[in-house]
Amino acid sequence: MPRVLAMVLAGGEGKRLYPLTLDRAKPAVPFAGRYRIIDFALSNLTNSGFLKIKVLTQYKADSLIQHLSRAWNLQSPLGHYVDVVPAQMRTGRDWFRGSADAIYQNLNLIAAERPDVVAIFGADHIYRMDVRQMLEFHLDQKADITVASIPVDVSLSAQFGVMRTAADGRVIHYEEKPVQAEPGPGGRVTASMGNFVFDTGVLVEEVTADAAAETGHDIARDVVARAWERRAVYAYDFGQNIVPAMTENERGYWKDVGTLDAYYGAHMDLVSVTPIFSLYNEFWPIRSFSYQLPPAKFVFSDFDGKRVGLATDSLVCEGAIVSGGTVVRSVLSPMVRVNSYSSVEDSILLNGVDIGRHSRIRKAIIDKHVRVPPGTVIGYDPEKDARRFHVSEGGVVVVPRGYVFQ
Repeated sequence: MPRVLAMVLAGGEGKRLYPLTLDRAKPAVPFAGRYRIIDFALSNLTNSGFLKIKVLTQYKADSLIQHLSRAWNLQSPLGHYVDVVPAQMRTGRDWFRGSADAIYQNLNLIAAERPDVVAIFGADHIYRMDVRQMLEFHLDQKADITVASIPVDVSLSAQFGVMRTAADGRVIHYEEKPVQAEPGPGGRVTASMGNFVFDTGVLVEEVTADAAAETGHDIARDVVARAWERRAVYAYDFGQNIVPAMTENERGYWKDVGTLDAYYGAHMDLVSVTPIFSLYNEFWPIRSFSYQLPPAKFVFSDFDGKRVGLATDSLVCEGAIVSGGTVVRSVLSPMVRVNSYSSVEDSILLNGVDIGRHSRIRKAIIDKHVRVPPGTVIGYDPEKDARRFHVSEGGVVVVPRGYVFQ
């Protein structure tokens, strides 16, 4: 195996996830009750045996740094680490001007580690991936740069870097977020997942040249999109990636949760009876901070009086109490409480949310430590919801962290 350094780009501002990113970076946004979004990228890398990881941060990084220090402190005498790297202005007075510039400003980290290969991964996607298989493809093809790829409908081209490839996977054209791409078989195109493997020398040369040019300094748009004409750039088909105990139903599952509706939809994927992405694969675990909390609790069984503590098709985390309320197709994070005669449907409740008696909550995301007063109704009157809260294009009502009801 070559020497590999992983660099995780976790500086994203996450404007499209507002208000969940009001006071936290996008990779630090909670997901699936007990995780943060970044935990999925880090779990894929560590499960794959990539144990030298630099996490590059920038915007509103306090909660992210706190999470990483508590959940990802490897403390290994073998030299394994997950290091947090804040923006340091090492090359001047500028913060990171883009993802390529973030790498350029931290070339000292690469020089110190002296890797043969650098894996550059995003921090804000939900998926499982054995990165070793991508690395093997990169080495077998003698590639300079390898791009992890998935097929997407041509109508989504403007959201992705889009590639055309030869039979062996070599990229013969790359365009970042084209307005109208040429469709391939089935009306689909080959899209970049935002994960890359670079030969170290190639990476250093490319980001150094980019730093001296007038570009947006983005690793995809300004480095990879220009390198394919003079470098051996290959697309790795993520659909061929297999992790232990993965079902065929899960193969190729990857979600960019960069919008509120995508974030909400990825949660709904988890609570279905047969989820297309399962959190219960013990052979490829998603790791995170372990809360020291008691088990979830369900109390009251007065079916005649309709005071029943009940949850169906839902994820209920440790420390949560369903006290005479009903929960359906929802995610309850640690220390959530749902009180008597209330109902929660198709919703995501983050840590410490308290739902008062006789409340009705539907298709909502309620951020941390919100106390919902008794009798509150959310998700049933779009006009009233829009006057009080942020409502996504898909009609998801978002109650911001610490919101105080009047």
